[in-house]
Order: sequence, then structure tokens, then C-alpha cells
Amino acid sequence: MRRPRLIAPANHPVAYYHCVSRVVNRDFVLGPEEKDKLVEYMRAYERLYGLRVRAYCVMSNHFHILVEVPQRPVEMPSDDGLVAKVRECLGDRIANGLEDELARLRKMGAADAAEALRERWFSRMWNVSAFMKVLKQRFSQWFNGKHGRRGTLWEDRFRSVLVEGSSHALRAMAAYIDLNPVRAKLCDDPKDYRWCGYSEAVAGDRLARAAIEWLTRVDPHGGMREASVSSKPKEFLRKWRCHLFGLPEEEVRLAEEAAKGENTAIGRGRIPREKALEVLSKGGRLSQADYLRCKVRYFSDGAVLGGRNFVEELFQACRERFGPNRRDGARPLRGLAADSSPDGRLFNFRQLRKEVFG
Repeated sequence: MRRPRLIAPANHPVAYYHCVSRVVNRDFVLGPEEKDKLVEYMRAYERLYGLRVRAYCVMSNHFHILVEVPQRPVEMPSDDGLVAKVRECLGDRIANGLEDELARLRKMGAADAAEALRERWFSRMWNVSAFMKVLKQRFSQWFNGKHGRRGTLWEDRFRSVLVEGSSHALRAMAAYIDLNPVRAKLCDDPKDYRWCGYSEAVAGDRLARAAIEWLTRVDPHGGMREASVSSKPKEFLRKWRCHLFGLPEEEVRLAEEAAKGENTAIGRGRIPREKALEVLSKGGRLSQADYLRCKVRYFSDGAVLGGRNFVEELFQACRERFGPNRRDGARPLRGLAADSSPDGRLFNFRQLRKEVFG
């Protein structure tokens, strides 16, 4: 019997999840059109369900999303507000059907039935599982129709890691997601891979730029400093580029000026990935910038990612998941240098032993 998914305690006003889902049999079936369509559905259901995608990457046989999930608000939108939201995200046909049904129930005096209908919509909002379920189902319907196939497209249920809402944890996870195409040797620079948040931000997409700006501003201790799109996008794009490549901002700025643009391919000072894997295989430790260029299972299978106190809090909140002999929850990420982040070390639930790095 599968365990319930690990979710943030009720006292957390906002939760962050790194979600990963893979195509059945790991088949490479997602081409450019399929990737575009998945991103289109992701954006539609992001708006409808009241979430924010802070980072994402769609590969040829899987996808990653770092999603922000607020707690359900106390006051729900009115009938008109709900219909307007559905119309904005899903179009007139579904919205008109919902509007007509609510009006019919209200006219009949069937208030309980109208509230039950509203709750069927609201129960799916502000919910990471419902978001991922509808995203995968809707894409599967489109994919099967386009390719004349039947049956499941996705491998089992999606995996998720609960991420602390602090700068070092969120930035590490978002950078890990953006660097997927680099690890897969599809490009040397994530700006050149069209289906990731950083590339979309460089190309000028408003939502992607707002997400990158937010990541560069998030408070080190978990406070959220919401960002609208800046009038100086080069500044926060450069800051994020510094984080991705582990380089001083001045070096990145000079490289940009030398190339007369913000899209300069940089990466000097980083050891080759093969060398990084060799260091890890021998029990050595890497800086975060080099660490993130390796496939690291902690980011997809670690259950929780954050500082020691955050991981211990979650351990106590779900103590029943662990055996009686386990005394604490926090396990440091093996192979990551202790001083790899100015904000503190990263911990997770699991001290993985097999196929940790790749």
C-alpha cells in the first residue's frame, strides 16, 4: 500500500514542491510540439489552481516543476468570480456550462447542490496533487489523440520533494531544474534549451522572468518578497546566471559586455562533469555549482530538502513514517561541500546509498 504523499504542515502558509513525472518505459516521445503543449497546459492550470511555477524543465521523456502552493484561503470567490477564473484559464465552453449549472441550481433553491458543485472546483485548487493529476491527464488525452494511441502515458504517480521556502534551498532546486539539459549534454548553457524556465525568461516571457526575479530576491530565512517584472531584466537575469554558473557577478557582467549581450555562453572555472563525478565516487565534496552539474538523486528522491531545522520539523510532523530507532530526520547531502551555500548546508530525509550520482 502506497504511503500518502508528504505535504507541508498546516502551519506553513506556503509550500514548495519539486515534482517529477516520467513517460512510461522512459520512452523519448516528447518532441518540440509535445513540449510546447505541456508548457501550455502547465500555464493554464497554474492560473486556474492558484499556484505559481517557480522553475520548470520539459525533457524528451520526463518533466520537472518547482511549484509554489499557498494554503487554501478562508474566503472563497463568488459564483461570478469562479466562473471568471474558469473562463480565463479553460475558455468559454467550460465556463458557460459551469455558469448555467450554478444559475439553474440557485434558481431552484438548491443551495446545497450549488455549494457542492463549487467545492468540486475549489477542492482541486491550491493542491499540488490535483494540479499534477489534471496536467498529466489533460496532456495524455491530447497526446493520445494526436498520435492515435490508447493507454497510460505516464509512469506511475509523480514523485515530489518538499522544499524549504528559503533562498538556499529554493535556488539550489531551481538551478538543478534549469540545468537538466546541461546534464543531459543537450547544450552547454540552459539559455539555449527552449523548454526550461531560464531560457524562457531570457527570451522575454513575462511569467518566467517574474519567477527568476523572485528567485533572486527571496529572503534567506524563508520570507517571500514578491516580484513583478523589473524594468531592468538584465540585472536579475545576470544574478541568476551567476548562481547557475557559480561565478562572480562582475565576471558575468564583463563577459556580457564583451559579447554586447546577455546571452554569452560562460562556464569558466567549472570542472568537467566527468571530473566532478570522479570526485564524488571517491567520497570527495564539490561546490554547489559543480554539484548541480551532476545527476543527484537527493533532489528527486530525498523527500524533503532544506536546512537542518526545517527537515527536523518535518521529521517530527510525520514521525509515524519512520522506525522507532530513528532519532532524527536531517541527513546532509553527501558530496556537497559544507560551505557550498552562504546561507547554510542542505539536508534531506534520506541518506541514499545506491545510484546517488550520475
